[in-house]
Amino acid sequence: MDEPDDRWIAATASALLAAESERVPVDALTVRRPGLSLETAYRVQGAGVARRISGGARVVGHKAGVTSRAMQEQMGVDESDSGVLLDDMVLPTGSTMARSVLMQPRVEAEIAFRLGRDLAGESVSTEEARAAVEKVFLALEVIDTRFTSWRITVADSIADNASCARVVTGPMVPLDADMDLAAELLVVSVDGTAVATGEGRAVLGDPLRALTWLAGRLHRAGGGLRAGQLILAGAVHASLPLETGARCAPARRIFRRSNCACADPQHPADPAPLPHAPPPPLERRSGRWLLMNSVCVSRYSAPA
Repeated sequence: MDEPDDRWIAATASALLAAESERVPVDALTVRRPGLSLETAYRVQGAGVARRISGGARVVGHKAGVTSRAMQEQMGVDESDSGVLLDDMVLPTGSTMARSVLMQPRVEAEIAFRLGRDLAGESVSTEEARAAVEKVFLALEVIDTRFTSWRITVADSIADNASCARVVTGPMVPLDADMDLAAELLVVSVDGTAVATGEGRAVLGDPLRALTWLAGRLHRAGGGLRAGQLILAGAVHASLPLETGARCAPARRIFRRSNCACADPQHPADPAPLPHAPPPPLERRSGRWLLMNSVCVSRYSAPA
């Protein structure tokens, strides 16, 4: 790529980072540069991630995005994308998340993994992917866009780090041999009302295939997935708007306790976590407990 394109990539990455920090959206890249290639979009993503790393952030994993038909139809695209997870994007159980630092947030429930060994190569099998997994868990991904609306292309999303803003991690459990992740049903509730459902098979037929797809994509870019990294497989349902004060709670069978990230809307000067909502009724299915992982947000709280 010639020097002007290199300068454009650097300037575009800087503009997206500025849009995020100042919370002032910019026009989609493909509006200003029609025909933006995926290769160039990933270069913009890489430049932005490199800037974040130089500022002290650390890579902790990757996400596969728009891996389900529901998400592809919602976004008007027909292929998946990927992004990089940084340590300051990940929220553990009990954290607070500020609505004020987000722009147009939406939330997705996903099956996610922590790897126990490296996974790399052009044609990784699902068996190899499964063997590389140390733990499996439920994640809530909060997606956000630095563009003026969600009417974006895959190239726009890729440049914007696959629209990833935050990740709330649930309790991790070993990936037992009898776990059929394709058959796992996720039910998403907002303020106690079920609003979305999806099975693991909605993600490329099996969430493990998100690992094989990611390994192949990163291999072609000269990288791979590393032991200890967190990997998001992608949403099993269309994303939901994340409103101030709402509590979103996806549940699935392998969880044994609740997980929550929330913020107090009443005291902007002295934010404190809201009390956890009462856990849903425990239901015995296939020898595993059904519990929930939730996130609620507030307009007022200290930056997350």
